[in-house]
Amino acid sequence: MILVTGGAGYIGSHAAVELLNAGYEIVVVDNYSNSENGSIHQIKKLTGKDFPFYQVDLLDYDSLDRVFKQHEIKAVMHFAGLKAVGESIEKPLEYYRNNLTSTIQLCEIMKKHKVKKLVFSSSATVYGTPQKVPIDESFPLSATNPYGRSKLMIEEILNDLYHSDCSWRITILRYFNPIGAHESGEIGENPIGTPNNLVPYITQVAIGKRDQLQVYGNDYETVDGTGVRDYIHVVDLAKGHLKALIYLFENKGIETFNLGTGQGYSVLEIIDKFTAVTAKEIPYQIAARRAGDIGICYANPEKAKILLGWHAEKSLEEMCIDAWRWQTKNPEGFQSSVYSKQQFSFGKGDKKGRNYETKSL
Repeated sequence: MILVTGGAGYIGSHAAVELLNAGYEIVVVDNYSNSENGSIHQIKKLTGKDFPFYQVDLLDYDSLDRVFKQHEIKAVMHFAGLKAVGESIEKPLEYYRNNLTSTIQLCEIMKKHKVKKLVFSSSATVYGTPQKVPIDESFPLSATNPYGRSKLMIEEILNDLYHSDCSWRITILRYFNPIGAHESGEIGENPIGTPNNLVPYITQVAIGKRDQLQVYGNDYETVDGTGVRDYIHVVDLAKGHLKALIYLFENKGIETFNLGTGQGYSVLEIIDKFTAVTAKEIPYQIAARRAGDIGICYANPEKAKILLGWHAEKSLEEMCIDAWRWQTKNPEGFQSSVYSKQQFSFGKGDKKGRNYETKSL
């Protein structure tokens, strides 16, 4: 059984679908700080498979420990964490406490239960402001914001953990900018409050929830002055996690991989592509640069192709189409689902963790 932390969230939910479709049994934990439980129902609906879920904060040691006691966990995919660059600058202590402490506690509990296979969700922000592109895994590491520094610190912790005990098997996945949604339109990015990422902001403008898009900076040294990023379809990203898990079961050691397309697009190019495939004009306003942002960032994904047998398959057009399908099918995200009115809790189940009770709020 594979434990998926943050499995109700954007990337975690797509990874859960890929795991279930590949025949794995999973258990999911999430505290709903960046997600809603409607996604759990949708994962089950998409796959036709059931799995235990716990509303657990990784900072709650005892509750997380009980999950390990109730299930025969073989490996962990760790997505849980705070993730907004701008917010991290405003609330650095919250980000360091949450992201670092939760990961340390997770590793302590894994060690206690002799579970030593971990796929960690890192970020391209650990490269800071790269001197050139494309970026490969050997580049110097730094960070321009507390979110990125928290990811970089966790990477260092995991390297120290492995070197202290080489029976651990760890893959660190530095991924770039996930966008899009499952092609069914049943799960997708569902930001709580104002979106921090470009594409969900675009789709909310397109559907009329917001008046216009803020484009932060048009004075970068790029093709049109706006920031350039490597946008990767979230399903491709999820499949990369599955490949990383397979790699863990077949190989010892600790390895780091970029998950990206190797192609950079500017903010205005993304707007133009979205307009072309949806026929929706996106009004926008140029605003000042955001603190912590950099001008250009895209991956060299060759290492993942060689060692994991993975490469991104979906086009930018597919990313925009799938993001728009999700938005139009779910204009209020999961909030309109009856399942968002339920709270899942530790219940009475057998030793395999099945038959969990639910209770209404």
